[in-house]
Amino acid sequence: MLLVLSEEQKAHLGCLPRLGGEAVGELGRLAVELLRRGAAPRACEAAARKLDAGVDTIQHGIEGLTYLLTESAKLMISEIDFQDSIHVLGFSDELNKLLLQLYLDNRKEIRSILSELAPKLPSYHSLEWRLDVQLASRSLRQQIKPVVTINLHLNQNEDETAQVLQTDPSTLLHLIQQLEQALGEMKTNHCRRIVRNMK
Repeated sequence: MLLVLSEEQKAHLGCLPRLGGEAVGELGRLAVELLRRGAAPRACEAAARKLDAGVDTIQHGIEGLTYLLTESAKLMISEIDFQDSIHVLGFSDELNKLLLQLYLDNRKEIRSILSELAPKLPSYHSLEWRLDVQLASRSLRQQIKPVVTINLHLNQNEDETAQVLQTDPSTLLHLIQQLEQALGEMKTNHCRRIVRNMK
């Protein structure tokens, strides 16, 4: 799978040939540091002084490298696909090899950082349900009013929470049909391809 870069990202990465190989290593280190700890304006200013370049140029270079490395690591792009993805930038072979080595050296760490940044969603623990039927009331002697009460237990960050849901059987049947349709949709080739690329 190839990584598609927008014109803005190509422009951000366009400063790399002018800065040289040593600067790419430094900007790569700053890009990974940006992922680990967040923005560090002082580090950009120090790198700009060290590399004798403008702060905006360094900032754009770091942003371009951050995007290139994170998207490549997120999609688990192979070496060949990574080389093909950056080939469109028109860099020298030496710079392409340097970028590839930067990607290979930091791929696992970037994936672990991205997994830590992913939101922690609640997970299913257990479910209890009850069916209540109201057969009569003071105003209506004969009526049938069924209600399904569901107690859904979820785990989130080792804390258990419970959600109480109440619905009528026809709405519950409609919900079941929609969920079965969604599960069936997940078995299509298109959805499998999307899920595989999201991992």
